[in-house]
Amino acid sequence: MDLKNQIIGLVRLQELDSEIYALGNERATKPQEIKAMEAAFELKKQDLAALEKKSLDLQKQRKEKELELATNAEGVKKLSSQLFSLKTNKEFQVMQQQIADAKADGAVIEEKILISFEESDKIKAQIDSENLKLKSEEKIFLQQKKVVELRSEEIGGRLSQLDAQRKQIIPGIDLKMLQEYERILHSRDGLAIVPVEDNSCGGCHMSVPPQVINLIKMYEHIITCEVCNRILYIPE
Repeated sequence: MDLKNQIIGLVRLQELDSEIYALGNERATKPQEIKAMEAAFELKKQDLAALEKKSLDLQKQRKEKELELATNAEGVKKLSSQLFSLKTNKEFQVMQQQIADAKADGAVIEEKILISFEESDKIKAQIDSENLKLKSEEKIFLQQKKVVELRSEEIGGRLSQLDAQRKQIIPGIDLKMLQEYERILHSRDGLAIVPVEDNSCGGCHMSVPPQVINLIKMYEHIITCEVCNRILYIPE
């Protein structure tokens, strides 16, 4: 086995695997990105829903007040009709006071109904404004979601290309070396073989002794970093 050529093959494989690892990590974040966008948009929809509920509650309260006002008016009418049947002045005065009190109550109810209409108009204006804003927000949300989905598809396509390239390289690498490389790859965050630069390991950046560097250059055995256990090589 020509160890030097095997190392060259592993370096080429690592270039592919580094990109595969980075793209895989990026793609894994995409569902969460979309989920966060959807959650943010849902919150904006909830604001509109709260306004719409407030508007419906006001309508319900106003109908109750209108019913109360109708009952009050009926009561005033009934009391007024009884005035002519009274026999004493005192009874007449008492009835007039009751009618006056009922009319005063009716005036209060009418005022509340008018205030309810004003509040409803304000809320309706807010709802119209929020609807316009929400449509704009929805457009932005859908555009951003599409960008993330397209990027995820792009990553998928690139990963397929990298996998095809990887399959072309693998047959030229010794099986035992490949197994060792992949073991390190999976245990060291997608980085199994690293260069020695400025007498330091390209993985953990710890110093590599001169005698170890000499052993690497001899290409007699695979040499690994004493600290991070990654395979070491000398770039040419």
